[in-house]
Amino acid sequence: MSSSVSDAVNGGISFWYADDGLPAAREPLGGDASADVVIVGGGYTGLWTAYYLKQAVPFLRITVLEQKFCGYGASGRNGGWLYNGMAGRDRYAKLHGHEAAVRLQRAMNDTVDEVIRVAEAEGFDAGIHKGGVLEVARTPAQLARLKEFHAQELAFGEKDRELYDARRTAERIRVADAVGSTWTPHGARVHPVKLVKGLAAAVEALGVTIHELTPVTEIRPKHAVTPYGTVRAPYVLRCTEGFTANLKGQHRTWLPMNSSMIATEPLTDEQWESVGWDGRETLGDMAHAYMYAQRTADGRIALGGRGVPYRFGSRTDNDGRTQPETIEALREILVGFFPSLAGVRVEHAWSGVLGVPRDWCATGARPSRWTGRAGSAGRAVTSAPASPPRTSRRGPCGTWCRSTRDRACAPS
Repeated sequence: MSSSVSDAVNGGISFWYADDGLPAAREPLGGDASADVVIVGGGYTGLWTAYYLKQAVPFLRITVLEQKFCGYGASGRNGGWLYNGMAGRDRYAKLHGHEAAVRLQRAMNDTVDEVIRVAEAEGFDAGIHKGGVLEVARTPAQLARLKEFHAQELAFGEKDRELYDARRTAERIRVADAVGSTWTPHGARVHPVKLVKGLAAAVEALGVTIHELTPVTEIRPKHAVTPYGTVRAPYVLRCTEGFTANLKGQHRTWLPMNSSMIATEPLTDEQWESVGWDGRETLGDMAHAYMYAQRTADGRIALGGRGVPYRFGSRTDNDGRTQPETIEALREILVGFFPSLAGVRVEHAWSGVLGVPRDWCATGARPSRWTGRAGSAGRAVTSAPASPPRTSRRGPCGTWCRSTRDRACAPS
């Protein structure tokens, strides 16, 4: 392993927690209880669901059950992309028509601004900078895919997306060998942990009960079963994403896929001058083994990619450690994009699990008499994507994902 990564912190859940600190755990469930709605999972999906349900129907008694602490999974480890992409849009269009898919895409565009609005309204700093999303091509094959992707986005109503050649790409960011890029204004950089902490506090302030250190082992009609008691409710919502396989009877429901990230030391002014990136867009590419990155608020580069994608038997990690070869591979991507940063140290590396439906389509099911589910197919605040549940009611949940890619919830 190179000297620039050998002393990196590996694990510790994520750099975002090293930067902002681990939260004090809330009280676990103290015995059998009842509620009007019980939400299993204290990540973005569960917390946004609780937030909008409580605002819509203030008298609802809502309980959130979280196995570790809110944001322990993908919501506290991802790449910090607040993004308008979603998984399964083409399939949605085939099932419901092109115009329905266009309306859903517009809702996803609006979701980016909605998350920003909520953070401002609730008075918490989530490190948000709305610089849009820039995705670059570095080879002729990638450029062909990029142009096709750009045309698809225009066809689904994103008329404010822009396509750049090599010169205009370099005016935004100096990526080695970049031959083109596409940019959308519907995206923002976010500090994932600050967002999930602020959202959890806002949910509690509305009167929602959150029990942490309370693993749910089984969901039955009108029951969420834990080692400390059972919560009974007319509606039980499963918002467990990559940890769904831990539930009884759900081992094969979703694929728990791993993604890994690194964070550099803070760059100097001279180093930033060599890179550009003054717009602080979130950055991705068109490679099959893709990358995703952001310029952090404290002047680092946080960059991620697939790593070792799957643990045998659908197992999940405990502390976010990743493989040394994955750290080295991510550093090589960093230096490949920005050769002037060859001497920059990697200070932190981590990984996590994201929940991938086996048809790779984001899902959202309106609850039946007893149970419902919500989830995405990948990415960062995924994507992020952090989408209000009003979107999931219309079909795909849209938590920062894009069809066949997974940056926003990545890593989980």
